[in-house]
Amino acid sequence: MAERPINPVLKQVLELGPPLLFFAAYLWVRDETFTIGGTEYDGFIVAAAAFVPVLLASIAALWWLTGRISRMQVFTAVLVIVFGGLTVWFNDERFFKMKTTLVYGIFALILGAGLLQGRSYLAWVMSEFLPMQSEGWMILTRRLTACFAALAIGNEVVWRTMSTDAWVKIETFGFPLALFAFLWWQIMALQKYVIEDDPKTD
Repeated sequence: MAERPINPVLKQVLELGPPLLFFAAYLWVRDETFTIGGTEYDGFIVAAAAFVPVLLASIAALWWLTGRISRMQVFTAVLVIVFGGLTVWFNDERFFKMKTTLVYGIFALILGAGLLQGRSYLAWVMSEFLPMQSEGWMILTRRLTACFAALAIGNEVVWRTMSTDAWVKIETFGFPLALFAFLWWQIMALQKYVIEDDPKTD
């Protein structure tokens, strides 16, 4: 089924809204303690629990508006449900923090497995949006694999050595901005491999 067009601003709101709402909710309740069902939960656990339905609602809205849901969205939703559930069940914030390591780590493993087969899974996912020569895709895939691995390691270092406040800020803004900057830098650096539209065929 072809993807239905959606207002780009609305799409950005639905994609970026959940993590920003989690950040806002955490700042609001971080110093609070809530007793639910006889168990005390700190503000981080409550904010993490609230993040799960917000993210699922956002993905559902995107699916309803566009008629399509990406594999990455499904993968992210599954991990958030599992680790959000474990966080609440065991009343332990470490599960939610480890989720980020797994997301980046699994992306690195998937791309790395393709590279070992001499293939770029990244091209399979993104070639429709960014036409590029095979050599360019292989270079970008190798570099992005290393980037995801570095982000996974970075998350482990941050949550194990820094405060929860620092982790929430870096998770919400630091890692996404670093990934965006890296991708932008690579796309600019690999321009010679980008396949331009031939004006004669327009």
